[in-house]
Amino acid sequence: MNEKTHTEEFRVDGEKIVSKIKELLHEGNIRRVIIKDKDGKTLMEIPVTIGVVGVLLAPQLAALGAIAALLTEANVVVEKTE
Repeated sequence: MNEKTHTEEFRVDGEKIVSKIKELLHEGNIRRVIIKDKDGKTLMEIPVTIGVVGVLLAPQLAALGAIAALLTEANVVVEKTE
């Protein structure tokens, strides 16, 4: 199975991180989400396996909400499959 992947990066205000992640997950074909601070330091990495978008991601999204409260700005890097 040779899946091609590519990444997209979004700059997001801290309070909008969780809603942006939910929006991206709803679009589908996401393999991994990486949250970085404005200096490029990785704060959180969430692997997303097929079919594990709902309840099983709730703890990661809750932790992400706590991190987002501390950030004014972040970069969301999304790895997608084609």
